[in-house]
Amino acid sequence: MLFSTACGGKKQAKVEVPAAPPISQTPASTASEDSESSPSKPSLPKHEPSSNSHDRAKPILVETGLASWYGGPYHNRHASNGEIYNKNAMTAAHRTLPLESTVRVTDIKTGKSTIVRITDRGPFVQGRILDLSEAAAKKIDLWAAGVAMVRIEVLTSPVPINSGGRWAVQIGAFEKEHTADKLADNLSHRYQTARVLCFSSPIGDWWVRVRVQSDDRRRAEEVAHQTHPSEGDVFLVRLD
Repeated sequence: MLFSTACGGKKQAKVEVPAAPPISQTPASTASEDSESSPSKPSLPKHEPSSNSHDRAKPILVETGLASWYGGPYHNRHASNGEIYNKNAMTAAHRTLPLESTVRVTDIKTGKSTIVRITDRGPFVQGRILDLSEAAAKKIDLWAAGVAMVRIEVLTSPVPINSGGRWAVQIGAFEKEHTADKLADNLSHRYQTARVLCFSSPIGDWWVRVRVQSDDRRRAEEVAHQTHPSEGDVFLVRLD
């Protein structure tokens, strides 16, 4: 669902939930400045990845860390790739892997694994690297535990993982809107060429996103390193 919200009286932001303002699929070189505020027809979910077709695939990248899962409040809302999030589909959220990457996720303790598509951004919690859909979490018995140590093997990616891309900084979560608004104002004055968005999530917390000029990764990394809020965490996030 696409809706409007505002932090304070100066800024108005368009929000595409679950956990981020809408992300345009148009390349930065051709997208208009207001592309984020123009609703577009969501794409239909693609076929779920098949385990059989990827059994012998050599991983492009391997990552180990904590995974969690997300469901109810985000079900039937827009994911970052434009699809409607379905908690019963085999998908996942990752902050920096290209959208539409195919990933094998293995619970290190149980050895159970499943194949998912990266369709969303998150988890925006320090120390976690992946948010599985509810169905994927149940597939590897992570659902009841809530959090587990996993191995992520990237099997396919539509674009290079370690170069290019469109990048931003996301900061939060904040319990109160005025806290997010104050930070957004400060960052707007500090980085005058950046576009600062303020938005809320389906669970009621508030976030600030900084879109640097040209969505350049190096600029986004600089903002992330230079930002030290008194409340909330700072995350580098890939938009495409």
